[in-house]
Amino acid sequence: MSSITKETRIDSEVFKFKLYNIMSRAGVYLMIVLLIIIGTIIAKDIFLTFNNMIDVLEVGALLGIAALGQTYVTYSGSFVDLSIPCIMAFAGIIAVQLLPYGLFVSIIGAVLVGCLIGAINGYMVGKLKTNPVIWTIAVQFLVSGLLKWVYAGNQIYPDIVASGNMRAVEAFYALYRARIVNTIPSIVVIMLVLAGLSQVALAKTRYGQQLRMTGSNIKAAKCSGINTERVVLIAFILSGAFASISGILLASLSKLGAFYMGEGYDFSTITAVVLGGVTLLGGRGNFLGVVGGVITLGLLSNVMTFLGLGTFEQLFIKGLVFIFIVWLNSLSLRKLGKDYV
Repeated sequence: MSSITKETRIDSEVFKFKLYNIMSRAGVYLMIVLLIIIGTIIAKDIFLTFNNMIDVLEVGALLGIAALGQTYVTYSGSFVDLSIPCIMAFAGIIAVQLLPYGLFVSIIGAVLVGCLIGAINGYMVGKLKTNPVIWTIAVQFLVSGLLKWVYAGNQIYPDIVASGNMRAVEAFYALYRARIVNTIPSIVVIMLVLAGLSQVALAKTRYGQQLRMTGSNIKAAKCSGINTERVVLIAFILSGAFASISGILLASLSKLGAFYMGEGYDFSTITAVVLGGVTLLGGRGNFLGVVGGVITLGLLSNVMTFLGLGTFEQLFIKGLVFIFIVWLNSLSLRKLGKDYV
């Protein structure tokens, strides 16, 4: 009897291990399937239509691009980059300000601004070991305050700033609105291409291996001869670059630049990253999972809209989802024996 009980207990533990392993790897895709089922029940004639699914992807693409950048920082073991909103706002403003010199200069200048802020963040966190949460919050306050001070809280408009180069202005407006074969939003393609390149970089390049090792165990990575300071620096630079791209596209969508552009993207990107299975401890997960997290948030918002829920109700539910996923993520890692630092 005792032997049977012992075998039953072992089988139960094996089952739980497999279950937690599945949840840690594919939980986001199970949520996508569940949301599709719920959405189909609520609005069966509209929800699964091609146009509605494209709208879900298009709405989530801006978040997706910024979240991919956030993933590099989280993967490196530096927790999160909370300066993403100010980078997006700054990049959008710079893009508008440089439009008189042409679209190419506008885009390059804006991306360089994001890379610069990312480099400062990476140096302070990687080299000087500053707490990433405290430092990036400080940068967020500093840059946001600077933008409010310089522009006196005013919005800037491309057609006014670059009135002498309306060709560049029209091209800037088209950045977000462009369609591939008159159907697929170009911004969705940009997100998917960046996700694919990031996943290949993580799996196939030397930096990807170093990033994984640094995030998994920074002490072991240092003993292996990895320059962990450089790994963290590059992660923050990439975060700044991706946030800049998202900020440029957001300015293109809104047809203006302003200090408040990007507000809320710090929390939203973290939610997408955690939903996608990237643990906040670092070194685990993948970029394609983050895309799944973005799609999950998009489907969730879509379903709540069909249910007639307002902005505050949706924000509350997203907060509950975030808390639940963090708990589930931590529980899965603990059961799998991977909750070490």
